[in-house]
Amino acid sequence: MEIDRTESLATAGAPQNGSSRIWVESVSAGMRTVEAMIRELSQNDVPMLVVAEHGSGKAAVAARIHSLSRRAAEPFHVDQGQEATEEILAARDGQSGTVYLQEVGDLTAAAQKELVRQIGLSGAEQRRVPRYICGTSRELEPEVKAGKFREDLYYGISGVCLRLPPLRQRKEDIPVLRDWFLRAAARDFSRAVPVLSPETQNFFLEYNWPGNIRELKDAARAIVGLGDETLAMGGLRSLLRRVDRGGNGEKISLKDAARAASREAEREIILQVLTRTRWNRRRAAQELQISYKALLYKLKQIGYQEYGA
Repeated sequence: MEIDRTESLATAGAPQNGSSRIWVESVSAGMRTVEAMIRELSQNDVPMLVVAEHGSGKAAVAARIHSLSRRAAEPFHVDQGQEATEEILAARDGQSGTVYLQEVGDLTAAAQKELVRQIGLSGAEQRRVPRYICGTSRELEPEVKAGKFREDLYYGISGVCLRLPPLRQRKEDIPVLRDWFLRAAARDFSRAVPVLSPETQNFFLEYNWPGNIRELKDAARAIVGLGDETLAMGGLRSLLRRVDRGGNGEKISLKDAARAASREAEREIILQVLTRTRWNRRRAAQELQISYKALLYKLKQIGYQEYGA
């Protein structure tokens, strides 16, 4: 069974000791359909595969399914594919609860073999094994054909396959997610929830979000963390568009956003002072309280070394 419909997910941060992720309701009709399907999937224990781009909420789906299942009172574990060795997976044998395997395609051959063994045991009478929900941000069929991923494991986990669309394909969900992350960041930073300008709201809707929900969360936190929407968005626009051109789902850290905003603010101040001094660079350097050489260097950095000379 394959589910390929729109839904909306968000996480409030990485899970700690198997704690559940935060699920954020969406306004999209597609999400309500998928929510109904998730409720149905939560009522069985079959292994399943969640396919989506980085940052789209695969772990939140797994946690949501776990929270609605009969295993809800049992542990929810998250194992990274690169770190989930044969020994780690073997230790899960006999445990209860749910295991979310993030980037299952990164499992070693030995770990894949162990996972096949446990999935085979899941139907055994009276045998305690966790339910495995596997996530991947890349298609696994080509890796099966290339001999990098076991065919029996692929078919063992992909009988139930849930595909999550990227955020750019469900932009009607962006305002709900954005506002939720702004409120969460305001609580974390002990600040008031900012009211965004129409320009910033439009930017959030027009941007393609290659890093998906995770990137949206980081952008919201940068706005709250810097405490100045104009300053934050000056840096975020340049930073987000640079990431958008790369299209690789790169994460945005608050530190990077602050640096970008600082550079943008410095650029605006320099140009304002130069305009006021009619591009008298020595006077501008005096007003800015920096050396003349430092001003020339900064003008070169922002591409204005020849302008007004």
